[in-house]
Formats: sequence, C-alpha cells, structure tokens
Amino acid sequence: MKEIMTTRVQTVSESCTMKEAAEHMKSLDVGSLPVCNNSNKLVGVVTDRDMVIRGLTSEINSSTPVRQVMSSNPVFVSPDTGVHEAARLMAKHQIRRLPVVENNEIVGIVSIGDLAVRDIYVNEAGDALSSISESNNSMM
Repeated sequence: MKEIMTTRVQTVSESCTMKEAAEHMKSLDVGSLPVCNNSNKLVGVVTDRDMVIRGLTSEINSSTPVRQVMSSNPVFVSPDTGVHEAARLMAKHQIRRLPVVENNEIVGIVSIGDLAVRDIYVNEAGDALSSISESNNSMM
C-alpha cells in the first residue's frame, strides 16, 4: 500500500457539519472524507452519497454533524496490506476508497484509481470496479 497510497489525507471531525464536509469535498474535488474523533482515530467515512441518501432525503439540514450520516465501522487496511487484498476488499464491500491506518491513526488512502494507474494492478482495479458497478446497477 505504501507505494501507491495518497499520504496527504484530509479528514473531518465527527462534529463537522454536512455543509462544512460538502465544502471540503468541493474544494478537494473528492466524493468522500474519512471521519476521525478527537484522538485522530478513524471512526467513519462520509460520502457525498451518504449526505444525499441519509441526510437530504431524510430532511436533515446542512448543519447536522456528519456523525449522523457517515458510514460507521469503516473498512480499512494497514500500510503493509497487499494490493490484491485491497482490491478484494473494495470489491467485497462495494467501496472505491480504502483508508490506510497505522497505530490507530489514518496515514493514507488508496483508491481504485491508485490501483489502476499501475499497469501491474490494472486487472485487480478492473475486477473491483466491475464488482462495485454490477452491485450498483442491480439496485436500480
């Protein structure tokens, strides 16, 4: 993971509002943010989809803390996790990004795009994305 993960990860706190999280996502041009507690421990992930599905459709307003709409108990990997295992986890859990955690602190994030940029991992990234896409299409 170390060689392909993004190490400059922006996080938000559990008390961050949905509006603040959305503004961070917009400025960073990302669709998800790791959520950490006061001890910088990963406690969840909030996505633009979480904010729409769990927030707006439930008439929760933009000043609501992200802890009310985030996905709790996030799937994550360690810096030593192999790329094949990361791709398998992404496919299994239908996610496009995996936080990388070491000593209970977030140290990076790896995305399907990170896997795909390396020619040797194109098959794993394609398989993971295919599994995610198939699951999402079956929901429609």
